[in-house]
Amino acid sequence: MRKNSIKNTRINMEVQRELSEIIRTQVKDRALEGVMVTVVAAEVTPDLKYCKVYVSILGSEEAAAEALAGLKRAVGFIRKELASRINLRNTPELKFILDQSIEYGVHMSKLIDDVTGSGNPQ
Repeated sequence: MRKNSIKNTRINMEVQRELSEIIRTQVKDRALEGVMVTVVAAEVTPDLKYCKVYVSILGSEEAAAEALAGLKRAVGFIRKELASRINLRNTPELKFILDQSIEYGVHMSKLIDDVTGSGNPQ
């Protein structure tokens, strides 16, 4: 299976959807209480051995770091749940990566508004 094949894209989307559901409803970690975790993307390798999971965490930097640590602690449980929900030849090893592109985009938008003056109603 090639990296950008339709089959790989469908697997990525299915894994992303199921991981979102598992993290939202099944994972009970104190580090995840009070923060919103969004699975932005999931990239499964063509051999189905590994998966990079990009997550965006709404909250302070300390809360985001703590929530990411909580996800890494729960990786075994999450992988087991994923295996029971998706029938794949191999259940990929999950690696959670903090994706700060949303925060970066909001910050850049604010800077542009400040420069152009469109942020100040007159």
